[in-house]
Amino acid sequence: MLVVCGPSGVGKTTLLDSLLAAEPDLHFAVSWTTRPAREGEVNGRDYHFVSPRQFAAEAAGGPGVLESAEVHGHHYGTPRREVVPYLLDGRVVVVDIDVQGAAQVRASGLPAAFVMVLPPSLDELERRLRSRESETAETLARRLAAAEAEIAHWPEFDFVIVNDDRARAAADLQQRFFE
Repeated sequence: MLVVCGPSGVGKTTLLDSLLAAEPDLHFAVSWTTRPAREGEVNGRDYHFVSPRQFAAEAAGGPGVLESAEVHGHHYGTPRREVVPYLLDGRVVVVDIDVQGAAQVRASGLPAAFVMVLPPSLDELERRLRSRESETAETLARRLAAAEAEIAHWPEFDFVIVNDDRARAAADLQQRFFE
């Protein structure tokens, strides 16, 4: 399993899109979330967008979730059915989660490599978040504060990639794990 973490707005989705395009045998584990979809996001591809009631039922029922967390006022979680069957089939599973989720995956004992994607600076991260035009002043402040807390966890990760140049960072991610 390849566990990719980093603060909101650092470019994880862009890097993972490049990786998944270059390595079609990978399985991207689609997480569940209770947050509303952003413009351009597709249910079932980017996330499974569910109600809080549906999320609670998934977390409590069947094989449950591998990891879950409340982030920015919304619940996120990776269903075990998005991970375990693929690992048992010998495939590499890619998960995009936060540092809380990464700690839960570490504790699960499943084999994984942990990657932290960092911005070149907090100023650049703020610029990227503002460019989304989806943040209120309050959510922007909350995301930036959370980013500082997440970034502080970088020593817990096997690899760190600074996303200062999209093409170079994407190539670095691919080369470290698949070449």
